[in-house]
Amino acid sequence: MTALVTSGIYRFSRNPMYVADVLLLAAWAVWLANLATLVPIALFIAYMNRFQIVPEERALQARHGAAYADYCRLVRRWL
Repeated sequence: MTALVTSGIYRFSRNPMYVADVLLLAAWAVWLANLATLVPIALFIAYMNRFQIVPEERALQARHGAAYADYCRLVRRWL
């Protein structure tokens, strides 16, 4: 990645693909109509925060510095 993208869908979420994944899991949970299907959603969010998003954010901070820090202050991680 050579440029920090802050427009389009990235104005609303720093991780729109992960938000879409959560929405798909939520739709699946509603379709199954079973409260136990909420557990995978919580596990997915916890896993993504710890093992995917935090390392990505460290790399982006190192690459883009103050511009990325400003972006993080303006746009939420999820929604």
